[in-house]
This record gives sequence, structure tokens and C-alpha cells, in this order.
Amino acid sequence: MSVLRFQCQHRYPGGFRLDAAFDVDHRFTALFGPSGSGKTSILNMIAGFLRPQQGTIRLANRTLLDTSLRVSLPPEKRHVGVVFQDSLLFPHLTVEGNLRYGQRRRDKRGRRLDFSRAVDVLEIGPLLRRFPRNLSGGERQRVALGRALLSGPELLLMDEPLASLDAPLRDRVLAYLERAVAEWNIPTLFVTHAQTEVRAAEWVVLLQEGQLLGAGTPDAALSQPAAPAARPPCTFPAQRKDIR
Repeated sequence: MSVLRFQCQHRYPGGFRLDAAFDVDHRFTALFGPSGSGKTSILNMIAGFLRPQQGTIRLANRTLLDTSLRVSLPPEKRHVGVVFQDSLLFPHLTVEGNLRYGQRRRDKRGRRLDFSRAVDVLEIGPLLRRFPRNLSGGERQRVALGRALLSGPELLLMDEPLASLDAPLRDRVLAYLERAVAEWNIPTLFVTHAQTEVRAAEWVVLLQEGQLLGAGTPDAALSQPAAPAARPPCTFPAQRKDIR
């Protein structure tokens, strides 16, 4: 059974049309494509922030969305953690307060992560008494990741969380992300248009102009030439690596 099954269609008033279907069967999957290809729209649909005009979204054995049955769970019932590009930490709470907020949002059926272990893995112990305004960009993103993890999600969604960081800092934060995903084995869907970030993924879903161009390993995906949006979806020949 796939961790995530996505099949949705949505047309925006301006004319942009998203029509994509894919499964997530890996621990770390990248949604890769140029700006405006529909990556963030897909994350918003999975999280419940945007309802597509038609489609289904299933997370493990639960239906998050089925427009034909008029089923659409609210975001707080989806058991999904989200890390945004701008971190969106609560400015009036300390780092510990932000982390505890994530912990309080954990559904009783969600996995329970040890607070101290999360702090240790992300190396944010010295930051606990600081406020977001006193953190660097990389520190804010590590705290945002910790808050999302402590909510006990079944799936972690990350919307270009490294886009505003310079290259050395981006590499360090990416290393923390890889460590956290490996520590708790939480399937993660990571949106990016940067090739350097794609190479950290186990599997890549390639998008262009709202349509799926294919899926495969990072090397296979990055070796594909640019293709028109009308090209039928394909699967790159590559060995599949499932979540362990």
C-alpha cells in the first residue's frame, strides 16, 4: 500500500490547470519542477489548505479527500506536518513555546516523539529560551521542523524551506532534515526547484506546467531533457526503494 496516493485536477481563474497523479512509496520524495509548475498547489491540497475541483487523496488507509463522495477532512484532522518557506513561527513564543505548541497539536492517535530527543537531533537546545526574532534563518527552519515533527505527523510536507538560505547554510539545514527523517522514519514530501536539494531525495516526482512528466531516482530525473506539458506521464527506469 502506498503511503500517499494523489490524483487531483484543478483549474485556477487565471487559466493555470493542475492535473497530476502519483504515489509516494519512499521515505524522502522530492516534488521537482520550475516555479509555477504546481508544486505548492499539490502540497496545499494534501494539507487541506486548498480543495481541488476534482480528485482523491489517500494517506495510508485513510481518505483525506474524495470529491465524488464529498469527503474533505479539515487540516487538523489530516495528521500532516507542514514546514513553510518562511517558517511561520509564533513571534510571541520562545523556541520552546513553539515546540510545545506542536506537541500539543498531536492527535491522540499520532506518534509520540520524545521532546528531548527532538531537541538533541536538531541541536536546538541552546535556543530554547530565545524568541524567533533572535534566530538566524537556519535556526528558524530547524525550530519549524521540530515543531512539525512534535505534532506526530503521518506525513511531513516541506514547501521550499531552504529557498531563502545561502548555499552553505542550506546544506547544513538539509543535513538536519535528513537526520530527522532517518531518526523517525516519517515519509516526507519536499518541494524544490533546486537540483542540489533534489539529490538528497530517494525518489523524485517531476512536474511541469501542472502536469506530471515522470518519476524516478534523482539521477534519472535530472538527466531528463525539458519536455512539453502535453507529454504523457512516464516512469524512469530505476530500482524502487520503499520505506523501511
